[in-house]
Amino acid sequence: QVQLVESGGGLVQAGGSLRLSCAASRNIAAINTMAWHRQAPGKQRELVARIMSGGSTNYADSVKGRFTISGDNAKNTVNLQMNSLKHEDTAVYYCAARVRKDVYWGQGTQVTVSS
Repeated sequence: QVQLVESGGGLVQAGGSLRLSCAASRNIAAINTMAWHRQAPGKQRELVARIMSGGSTNYADSVKGRFTISGDNAKNTVNLQMNSLKHEDTAVYYCAARVRKDVYWGQGTQVTVSS
């Protein structure tokens, strides 16, 4: 079992920045993959970024060059630095952790970007 708690969401103007954090209940070095997903109203949940246990990362094309995912093993947290935010980034952002075949989700944090 892995409990995940997100923080850092809020309201920001277009062009601004936010930093999301996901605190895990266990050592993230032992977690295969940690990721951020988002779901906008009326749309399906989509992958934003993920980081594997070896440190490699992947990003959705829509956020490449603007978002950065990073892990802090000492604090068991995964962060998502979001820069140059756009109105279309507005969504509930969810942290996810995959351990072998099991996937765990956080409760989500709202990010609203005003245009």
